[in-house]
Amino acid sequence: MSLYIDPPTWPGHGRMWSHLVSDVSFEELHAFAASIGAPPRAFERDHYDIPSDRYADAVAAGAIEVGSKELLGHLTRAGLRRPKGRPVA
Repeated sequence: MSLYIDPPTWPGHGRMWSHLVSDVSFEELHAFAASIGAPPRAFERDHYDIPSDRYADAVAAGAIEVGSKELLGHLTRAGLRRPKGRPVA
């Protein structure tokens, strides 16, 4: 199980957000997100948006803290990256 989360440095809707990704599968990502109470609507193409007040919960549950560039690298190398503007396979 390899889940990664970047720091909550992404602003939106009056809050700061982190991205949660898997380098194994979307099934693993969805199961982990559900286990920490992230709603399905928080999933966006290839990651979950996690609000800053839930960051510690994700880390306590086993998500590995990494920088944003490292997170993107894990996602890309796993073949799970789904950039905006490209159709989802």
